Amino acid sequence: MSGNVVIEQPSVSDGAAMWRLARDSGSLDLNPPYTYLLCCHQFHDTSIVARFDGEVVGFLTGFREQRSPETVFFWQLAVDDSQRGTGLARTMVDTLTTRVAEQGARYITLSVTPDNHASNALFRSLAERWNVQLTTSWLFEKDVFPSETTHEPEQHFRIGPFPGHRRDGRHAPRHGTIPTAAQRRTMYGPHIGGSPTGDRTE
Repeated sequence: MSGNVVIEQPSVSDGAAMWRLARDSGSLDLNPPYTYLLCCHQFHDTSIVARFDGEVVGFLTGFREQRSPETVFFWQLAVDDSQRGTGLARTMVDTLTTRVAEQGARYITLSVTPDNHASNALFRSLAERWNVQLTTSWLFEKDVFPSETTHEPEQHFRIGPFPGHRRDGRHAPRHGTIPTAAQRRTMYGPHIGGSPTGDRTE
């Protein structure tokens, strides 16, 4: 397999491919195509796509919480079957975490079902790698979902605080540090490189 995986901000033209990835994942809650287009249009600063030879093979969507602008909620993460086992999910999580932390975000939040062992492990390892705290609570109990569905309860993860930024734009470390591109390559292997907006995996 030739080529590189390039990670960058999404554009509206990526929305359809993101919807297909979510549909084909077999595990994500599939939203209407409009939702993915809206993420690309309104939340492109807090979302990323991964491209292999120009095709979208992964995405991670997020948005700033209205009541806490220094918190970014990671919403959906999907990886194409062709990229399973390459570390792409971890790469996208680290890339977007780096980007939003550099933009001033101090916390990452997300929800995950207890039986989603892969996501549980992925985000627990994020907190360990960045040397920040992870706290959990229940976001949505099972009884708040429609009785006609079999949706599992959603657990809330809150990860941070990540390094802060001063108003003059200079970095002001607090709890932990943002790894440089070179440090990320050393820590995570060849899956990380380049800048936060153009990291490559092989």
